[in-house]
Amino acid sequence: MKMNKKLRDIQNMSDVRGVEIQKVGVKDVEVPLSVQRKNAANQTVSAKARLSVTLPHNFKGTHMSRFIEILSEWEDRNLLGIDIRGCLIDVIKKLEAKKAEVKFEFKYFIEKTAPVSKKQSLMGYDCSFKGVYKKNGDYKFILGVKVPVTTLCPCSKEISDYGAHNQRAIVSVNISYDEQHIIWLEDLIEIVENCASSPVYPLLKREDEKFVTEKAYENPKFVEDVLRDVVLEFRKHSAINWFEIDIESIESIHNHSAWAYQKESKVCEEN
Repeated sequence: MKMNKKLRDIQNMSDVRGVEIQKVGVKDVEVPLSVQRKNAANQTVSAKARLSVTLPHNFKGTHMSRFIEILSEWEDRNLLGIDIRGCLIDVIKKLEAKKAEVKFEFKYFIEKTAPVSKKQSLMGYDCSFKGVYKKNGDYKFILGVKVPVTTLCPCSKEISDYGAHNQRAIVSVNISYDEQHIIWLEDLIEIVENCASSPVYPLLKREDEKFVTEKAYENPKFVEDVLRDVVLEFRKHSAINWFEIDIESIESIHNHSAWAYQKESKVCEEN
């Protein structure tokens, strides 16, 4: 094999079909991510990254290897996850794109304290960081988390002589907020848990189980109730300018889930 042969850059060749691609890149790239914690040292987590750019209609393809190079460079500098804006600016420059987007999905662990026994254990939450940067300097960061909670049916409590059915629900929230502020994952999770019938815990002793069961019974909520309470909390939060809420209640006496969804913006969004 001749090693001195010039290698053609096929990606930079012209394309005549006239289709600009909105997002093209790599996904499910496994990377270590540094996550800032509230009142504690950063937590390093295993994340899956999706990184993309827009591709002008006249270019045949993008340079996939450059995405991995950039992720590796930022990982070596221990800034992956800490400076998402900077990472995307690097992507814009090196791939000569008009718009770049990155999303990291990861499991984040918080130490939970049982309500009565005070036993401590770690609970994992599915979280995400998403950043979108445009060449004109516009930047949007979206923080996401899925929070498992307990809901207890108000109707069941009202009509039943004995107890009421309860179940685990998953509250998925995404928020965007003013860059001058920091909204910690710990605080976001707490807001959502306070809007449910009861939080859930990884470790409960008998006295804890009695407490959370009775707490939920005294605080019955439909999926609609939880949604409305989270909406009101996000509306009054001065730093949040956009949010999306998806709640699925995994019903214990039905062969289906109850579901509610809401998206709102305090600023004008582009179409």
